[in-house]
Amino acid sequence: MKFLLYGAYGYTGRLIARFAQEQGMEPILAGRNKDKLQAMGSEFGFETRVFDLSDTQALEAALGEVPVVLHCAGPFIHTAQIMMEACLRTQTHYLDITGEIQVFEMGKRRDQQAQEAGIMIMPGTGFDVVPTDCLARFLKEQLPDATHLQLAFAGNGGLSHGTALTMLENLGSPGAIRKDGKITPVPQGYKAKEIPFKLKPCFCMTIPWGDVSTAYYSTGIPNIEVYTGVKPSSYKLVKRQRYFTWLLRMPWVKNQARKRIKKGPAGPSDAKREGTRTQLWGKARNAKGQEVEAQMLTAEGYTLTARSSLAITQRVLNGHAPIGFQTPAKAYGSNLIMEFEGSERNLVDTGQKVH
Repeated sequence: MKFLLYGAYGYTGRLIARFAQEQGMEPILAGRNKDKLQAMGSEFGFETRVFDLSDTQALEAALGEVPVVLHCAGPFIHTAQIMMEACLRTQTHYLDITGEIQVFEMGKRRDQQAQEAGIMIMPGTGFDVVPTDCLARFLKEQLPDATHLQLAFAGNGGLSHGTALTMLENLGSPGAIRKDGKITPVPQGYKAKEIPFKLKPCFCMTIPWGDVSTAYYSTGIPNIEVYTGVKPSSYKLVKRQRYFTWLLRMPWVKNQARKRIKKGPAGPSDAKREGTRTQLWGKARNAKGQEVEAQMLTAEGYTLTARSSLAITQRVLNGHAPIGFQTPAKAYGSNLIMEFEGSERNLVDTGQKVH
């Protein structure tokens, strides 16, 4: 069965199309740029559909051809709502590769509508948030009464244009944690700590990663912080950011940054991706002070995004799509991540007994 791959000629979309061909899947490639789509269609032997998301008629016609769309055209804060609402009207399952908290919350607000339409809405089928979501669920299974959760990741594979542009959209915005069940704004770099990853410990700081939203729905744990690896010198710059946040929000500053991003490579090379692994870590704690801690290794982020997104798409095509708003680990379990090559996970012996 075919599925719609919108935003197919972006860095991640193209990687997904390539892996789909290798796996014998048949995406219909879609997006705004006719020339790029036709070139990709010829290269991979896939059908194409050319339309802008603002063309409601063309969008709904394309969705009407397939049971599921894998949406890859970000920044998703600008595109997800249009695609989600079109999916609700056409009763098409919705998947995307976002990492934006706002988009996860957007999907959650449409939970009842999705149930009524008989579709699944699942943002975050890629690196954000599949591995961290599965790690969060795994820790919850070890400590069912956990009240606090910390997650962290670190990798050095590089960024695609799309990821960099999405990060640019949030330049000058506050960070976020979940406190007592509510998403709470905090200063960028709110906390920092050394994280004991499996391969190499790393200095990390808090960021508004997607799990601030999704891990709560996957685990019910009300207090959540997410960390990523940074250089201590970069952390010092982040801490000083509050003095010039107003400048970072200026349109001309962001326009100059966009130009610089687009001049760089589209994303990491195959060699860079293949030579990189991502480290993850998590810790859950309950009200008694008992803790469980785990480490994880996965493939490089973009490789994992392509693999996990296609695996979830295949599940939907096979009829395994719980209706309503879903997270990857809630729908498919904490062991979903272990299906992908390069994934390892282990509990850390903290010397505590958990009953």
